[in-house]
Amino acid sequence: MNPESNPWKIVTSKQVYDNPWIGLTEFDVINPSGGKGIYGKVHFKNRAIGVVVLDDSLNTWLVGQFRFPIDQYSWEIPEGGGLIGVDPLVGAKRELLEETGLVAANWEPLLTMHLSNSVSDELALIYLATNVTQEMAEPEETEQLQIQKLPFDKVFDMVEDGIITDSITVAAIYKIKILLLQGKLK
Repeated sequence: MNPESNPWKIVTSKQVYDNPWIGLTEFDVINPSGGKGIYGKVHFKNRAIGVVVLDDSLNTWLVGQFRFPIDQYSWEIPEGGGLIGVDPLVGAKRELLEETGLVAANWEPLLTMHLSNSVSDELALIYLATNVTQEMAEPEETEQLQIQKLPFDKVFDMVEDGIITDSITVAAIYKIKILLLQGKLK
């Protein structure tokens, strides 16, 4: 038996909810041990896109906003949604400009990750943006944002101290820290 083959069997499925951003499907299944059960899956209609900005002095930018689903304020790297089927770098550049007014000359893929793979198929793509210039931010009408330019080490401390809890931001900041410690970033 191949350990990477799918042991789940779908008996039936029904769409429970749908909007322009997500869909929720409930599945009647036979689980890996042979028992009957149900499974719910949230399907995301966009990719999650995140951008860590580093300038020559190792400053980075955070975006603060109130997040409705968790009912609290959140400090994060610039992030948002990118259309599936469109180059995710296009979405990253758009999000960075919208939220911070920054335009970067250099872009590198940093991380690809599934955000909550026990209940959703949401895929996140995170980029490192360097050599930035400041232009005018263009936030969406639903966004009430605060922007902070901070030394990277301060942002790392905010992750370590549990002030920053957004999963994309936490993973991206730890990845940058590792790259810095390895001497792979200047």
